Amino acid sequence: MRLPASAILATAVLVAGLSGAGAQERPERIVSIGGAITEILYALGQEDRVVAVDTTSLHPPSALAEKPDVGYMRALSAEGVLSLSPDLILMDEGAGPKEAVDLIDSAGVTVRHVPTGHSVPELLEKVREVGSAVGEAEAGEAMAAGIAREFEALEADLAGIERKKRVLFILSLVDGRPNAAGSDTGADAIIRLAGGENVFAEAKGYKTLSSEAVAALQPDVILTVSRGGAEPAADPLSVPALAATPAGQAGAVLRMDALYLLGFGPRTPAALRELAAQLYPDLGLQTRADVR
Repeated sequence: MRLPASAILATAVLVAGLSGAGAQERPERIVSIGGAITEILYALGQEDRVVAVDTTSLHPPSALAEKPDVGYMRALSAEGVLSLSPDLILMDEGAGPKEAVDLIDSAGVTVRHVPTGHSVPELLEKVREVGSAVGEAEAGEAMAAGIAREFEALEADLAGIERKKRVLFILSLVDGRPNAAGSDTGADAIIRLAGGENVFAEAKGYKTLSSEAVAALQPDVILTVSRGGAEPAADPLSVPALAATPAGQAGAVLRMDALYLLGFGPRTPAALRELAAQLYPDLGLQTRADVR
């Protein structure tokens, strides 16, 4: 039986009061809601202070394997999050539903809403904000500086591109029709940062394409994602319209892990370099896998 909102809020305030009575400035019970936030916390070496994560926290794998799971970040239960007696909740700004987020915000626990962001400055600010929130501002700044250097090195390595590859990003197939990424999406940003051209950039957001629209786009490369633990996604080339494009004729389909490619966390520069190396093999880009 679900408690009414008023009862949930009363319980939350009581929990917050008990956990915050002797609270220290440095939080020791952190709930991390958002895959990139969890990655940052673990990269900062703060995993022992994390008491729960959400289901998008797929990296490192030990996060979901070892920590309590508060559910999907867009379908949160306020009582579930607050029952863990956190003294800090780090929450991706896309978390929901709004009613649950409002209850969490009003419970008396420190909550930081971390911007998602699809740009380099926003990613760096995300790292700094998480570091500062957990009392590791200096380490967060150092991590942000390191990530910035990786972006700068990649940009320099991509300066020699003579012709940008035309890339179509497909998130999924819906009844045999591709759901593709336009502008104002993480996928669009990833394509551009890796030196490619998003052939669907004239549209905004994600849209389902008709066969005629696919034929008009004429991508050189089709980019799609896999999700850890999920069943293999459908092959884009099973769609005749995609198979008939230059990408389809050349078999140029790239598939990368969704969180790795689109998470905008500490591993993003490595993911971009890996994508760029596949788009432009003639550049001889060195990836992290090459130096292991």
